[in-house]
Amino acid sequence: MTVAITASGDALEAVKRVVPILVDDMVASGITAQNPSLWGPDAESESAKRLGWTEAVAVSAPLVPQIVELREKLAAKGLTRFVLAGMGGSSLAPEVITRTYGVDLVVLDATEPTQVLTALHEDLEHSVLVVSSKSGSTVETASQRKTFEKAFGDAGYDVTERIVVVTDPGSPLDRSAREAGYVVFNADPNIGGRYSALSAFGLVPSGLAGADIGELLAEADAVTVELAQDRADNPGLVLGAVLGGTKPLRDKIAIVADGTHILGFPDWAEQLIAESTGKLGRGLLPVVIGLDAPEITEGLHDVQIVRLVANTEETRDVAPGEVEISGSLGAQIMVWEYAVAVAGRLLEINPFDQPDVESAKIATRALLDDRPEPAPAAFEVDGVEVREVGGVELGDSLASAVEGLLSQLTDEGYVSIQAYVDRVHNPELEETRDVLAARTQRPVTFGWGPRFLHSTGQYHKGGPANGVFLQITQVAETDLEIPDSPFTFGTLVAAQAAGDAKVLSEHGRPVLTLTVKDVAAALPAILSALR
Repeated sequence: MTVAITASGDALEAVKRVVPILVDDMVASGITAQNPSLWGPDAESESAKRLGWTEAVAVSAPLVPQIVELREKLAAKGLTRFVLAGMGGSSLAPEVITRTYGVDLVVLDATEPTQVLTALHEDLEHSVLVVSSKSGSTVETASQRKTFEKAFGDAGYDVTERIVVVTDPGSPLDRSAREAGYVVFNADPNIGGRYSALSAFGLVPSGLAGADIGELLAEADAVTVELAQDRADNPGLVLGAVLGGTKPLRDKIAIVADGTHILGFPDWAEQLIAESTGKLGRGLLPVVIGLDAPEITEGLHDVQIVRLVANTEETRDVAPGEVEISGSLGAQIMVWEYAVAVAGRLLEINPFDQPDVESAKIATRALLDDRPEPAPAAFEVDGVEVREVGGVELGDSLASAVEGLLSQLTDEGYVSIQAYVDRVHNPELEETRDVLAARTQRPVTFGWGPRFLHSTGQYHKGGPANGVFLQITQVAETDLEIPDSPFTFGTLVAAQAAGDAKVLSEHGRPVLTLTVKDVAAALPAILSALR
């Protein structure tokens, strides 16, 4: 098999029970034939225009020589550094592709001013900005585009040589980019963002950065015949049964990279799973974990461990209750896309819409328009301002505030840490995840804001109402103006955090917000309170 999957425990039982039904229902061939009725009548109108990813390899193949030609043309002009302005599916796929191929791509999926300034000021002379957005109306991407356009112009560079655009045909961005004289690549409009890894959204920034995108497509092509067949060994059906078929449902999917050559894949899978399934009060929560994560040994009843390994046929016996999967990057992308579509059918939800993602955007826009004064902190201690949204009993210390949040965590629930912080300079903040997982003995997710709003943000609001939310926000010492905008990046990221907290609270989710100026200085106090 191009992708090998080995399951045990409840996952193996699910495969044996569910896959024959999927085969009889001709689900695999139906997905390949782009049958929109597979997810029920309520989903049919959306799925009818969101299944183009099944033929992404054939559609995208002509792009490869065009991307290579542009890369060589830019290199001849000394333009060798590529910055990607994109969110969600527009950034997560290029990040895993370029990391796996060992080429440099600056992924700017942030609005935190310091992180934007870092991307802007490091080697602007040799930089090209890839603006990647289906519509171009995404506030983060539009703001980043304006900022780089001004910087290129102020430096005396030809801006038309420095901007490459990836968007849907006929979108507002498509029209404005062509009018400006930029190079534009159009993607298939029948592919949703999280399924777009093998479309222009994944290939253009990755190929310009130097990844072998021809090889990537060949890897994906090698598995397409297997995925189209209604057979018991179809890896898309097997993984789909693992994800959505266990009884009782293990709805927390803990994904750990364990010897695989693919770098960053769990972060890409996180968006695919969470945004596709978190709706109607149901869904699968992906939990990205490391090899020493507490969830691996705690034996939690609702957690399914999935290990990404080098080769399942050469590894040790699969640990009880776990799943191991191996394969090339291109093949894995296709298999997981099929599997999540299958899981959506098993969960009886539409895997191609994202109804709750827009709610946080609306709340952010309202805050940017009204510009209310920030709510005063309940108290400040050790350089940390403490606020609650949604009825958290704070007490008078960091420790008591954390206890107030965690007291609302149930045996079926999870903790979500959401860090609206410069992730380039503060990676150590991810330590908070394992600390809380060890304390609570429940699954804990960690997301960098605002990028998680385009992935797990859907699950947090549309999935089961059993999450508790810890926001960590940063007041940057240096803000950054957004050209032709009435707000700054600092204002924007603050509005995104506040807007999301408001929407979570309106959905009955408890939120605790910790605001810091100096992350490194405040981290010891935060870790102490979390422990």
